[in-house]
Amino acid sequence: MEQKGVQLDRETFSCSICLDLLKDPVTLPCGHNYCMECIKVHWDGQDGTGVYSCPRCRQDFIPRPVLDKNTMLAALVEELKKTGLQAAPADHCYAGPEDVACDVCTGRKLKAVKSCLFCLVSYCEKHLQPHYDVAPLKKHKLVNPSKKLQENICSLHDEVMKMFCRTDRQIICSLCSVEEHKDHDTVSAAAERTERQRELEGSRGNVQQKIQDRPKDVKLLQQEVEDINQSAEKTLEGSEKLFTQLMSLLQERSRDVKQEVRSQQETQVSRVKELQEKLEQEIAELKRKDAELEQLSHTEDHNEFLHNYPSVSALSEPTDSSSIHIRPLTYFQDVTAAVSEARDKLQQVLDEEWKKISVSVKEVDDLLSHPKTRAGFLRYSQEITLDPNTAYRQMLLSDGNRKVTRMDQNQSYSDHPDRFIGCCQVLSRESLTGRCYFEVEMRGRGGVDVAVAYKNINRTESWMESVFGRNNKSWSLDCSNNSLWYNNIETPVSGPPSSRVGVYLDHSAGTLSFYSVSETMTLLHRVQTTFTQPLHAGFLSAFVGDSAEFCKLK
Repeated sequence: MEQKGVQLDRETFSCSICLDLLKDPVTLPCGHNYCMECIKVHWDGQDGTGVYSCPRCRQDFIPRPVLDKNTMLAALVEELKKTGLQAAPADHCYAGPEDVACDVCTGRKLKAVKSCLFCLVSYCEKHLQPHYDVAPLKKHKLVNPSKKLQENICSLHDEVMKMFCRTDRQIICSLCSVEEHKDHDTVSAAAERTERQRELEGSRGNVQQKIQDRPKDVKLLQQEVEDINQSAEKTLEGSEKLFTQLMSLLQERSRDVKQEVRSQQETQVSRVKELQEKLEQEIAELKRKDAELEQLSHTEDHNEFLHNYPSVSALSEPTDSSSIHIRPLTYFQDVTAAVSEARDKLQQVLDEEWKKISVSVKEVDDLLSHPKTRAGFLRYSQEITLDPNTAYRQMLLSDGNRKVTRMDQNQSYSDHPDRFIGCCQVLSRESLTGRCYFEVEMRGRGGVDVAVAYKNINRTESWMESVFGRNNKSWSLDCSNNSLWYNNIETPVSGPPSSRVGVYLDHSAGTLSFYSVSETMTLLHRVQTTFTQPLHAGFLSAFVGDSAEFCKLK
């Protein structure tokens, strides 16, 4: 009994907000006590409503009460502290503002440990016990405490919603199923959950498989990084050697020109200097001859003059002046012109070759990523035709088997093991591997799906096994609902496709991309996976009169 009294004191003198002993205690008009700061903070959060309530009994106060410190209660708390009284344990079972409270408790409510989806009530451990002991209650569905139980009540009929309308894809009550949702495809919520649970398990299986596959892909990408780096380094090393050789060749030619010019310079200068020396000797001889002639002209003896005149007047053969050519600064001009012409031709060759080198580098970029423009995609365009042996009997092939139209009557196709017999679809004759791109033009009511599939997809009447996108052997773009289907899982795409859809496949990289093609190309969805077999293009048609055609791109 004494222990119970101590526990009562702890509860009485503890703040139910901070769960600690009261500090500057205040008493609300309803009689409950709180720390002054705790209740102020709590009410500050309710300022926008104009109504202020007690956190424990939920009584409302208008206007906001003026809080005064309860000096008597404060003195009692201080006295009790001296006796060793501590705050109520932090892990006690009373519900705080953020907890789900027991709906059955009166007064101060305990924390709920479970919520019942049948009763739409949350229970503490004490009030939950009948659900474990009473036979009818044992059948109720218990879940972790939830504050959203009222969301399970139909706003129209105030009844628990236990049905699911597949037509409108929403949870409804039993009255909704016979009124607003009459003639709709309705099942119990449990049945819908069971079916969706199977899909979830399938999705989890796919996710888990991807978790297992992704490390392999990461290793492949790491290896690709190493290969890229090695290839780049090898290319740069080879290019550096080639450019070094090219520069060595230019330097060698430069030395040859220099040597030829110097040699010719030496020869011509030697010739000119030899001629110059000869002329200088001739000038000296002429000066000597002029002195002799002058001396002879002053001879007074006529006989001596006539005797010496023949020998003195005789002149040596003069140098031919025609051998002297003066061309200032033009001697090697032709060489300069020839080198300039060689430079221009080399520049032209380098420019042309650089364009090729640049294109080669950009092609490497295309190999490592998706093309950036439609022209880039068209480089991988592939001519595709449809295989008549796979066509459903109501599908008419035309235009060289590039076009298919859904008809209302069977066509005269012979029996064939490759023919689809359970759904209106057809596959291409050509397989798709490596990098390839094709475009499809669609006409009609928009009921054509563009797909790719493995050739071993089932041809049976089983819809789930054979229809494109409803199994793990095909991917299908549903153009009418703007979604992509794979393994019976629907994924919304980024936008509505136009009447022309482009499909780009990089088989080795495991990417499959769908584009809406108009004046620009808009990515609708990209699949990243690992393809285990060659793929085939295909069409699935829903409405009579709808057609699809592989476009001629080359």
